[in-house]
Amino acid sequence: MFHAGGCASCHAAKGAEGDARFTLAGGVELATPFGTFVAPNISQDKNDGIGNWTLDDFAAAMLKGVSPDGRHYYPAFPYASYARMKPQDIADLFAFMQTLPAAAGHTAAHDLTFPYNIRRGIGLWKLLYLDERPVVEFAEGTPDKVLAGRYLVEGPGHCGECHTPRDFAGGSDRNQWLAGAVAAEGEGVVPNITAGEGGIGDWSESDIAGYLETGFTPDFDSVGGSMVEVQKNMAELTSEDREAIAAYLKAIPARQNGYPARQ
Repeated sequence: MFHAGGCASCHAAKGAEGDARFTLAGGVELATPFGTFVAPNISQDKNDGIGNWTLDDFAAAMLKGVSPDGRHYYPAFPYASYARMKPQDIADLFAFMQTLPAAAGHTAAHDLTFPYNIRRGIGLWKLLYLDERPVVEFAEGTPDKVLAGRYLVEGPGHCGECHTPRDFAGGSDRNQWLAGAVAAEGEGVVPNITAGEGGIGDWSESDIAGYLETGFTPDFDSVGGSMVEVQKNMAELTSEDREAIAAYLKAIPARQNGYPARQ
């Protein structure tokens, strides 16, 4: 769950390798049109991290986007996806994180523009976008492998957070699920990973699973951009998990590219 959830991608130091990826002192910045979000310290430090959190605190953050003192977290923390996670997986993740090192140090505060710096509006945002139900519904009799892939992609893997276009309020447009999007940083695009035109329709399940494991496309191009960190995480999963993700991506509705045509 730690690798599927991509915890190190945001909360470890930028460029961290090996065991350093388990030191979750935060500090990675995400510059967006709403302002700059800073990933917090989620190490086991009792003052600066989450070392004093209970399992209930952790579950409320992951599933509801609520802090131990009752504040709404900004959805740059992808709890809109984590809300689909199984309670046992949340408990297992919490238990694992308790084995990781403490790292002292507060991270900088978010630097957001008005009105996005007012947290009260996040409650309304949650009413619109926080939903524990699956995004893609499948018919009865759908293979277990596809359903397992749905859980990984829509839940802990939070793939839709980057690969799905967002509306004016910053919520995912489910009508264009995984159709690709303008990058959150406002420059470049995140690709379409459906079978629609411009997507990965000509990739086989083994192509997709192989890419997640090795970082090489069927044309022997290599992973780049923000997907580098994601692929590192995917390589740590079991082959069965990667195959399940591939089966799901081949089973979902095809969509046209969800971002403007590139000039």
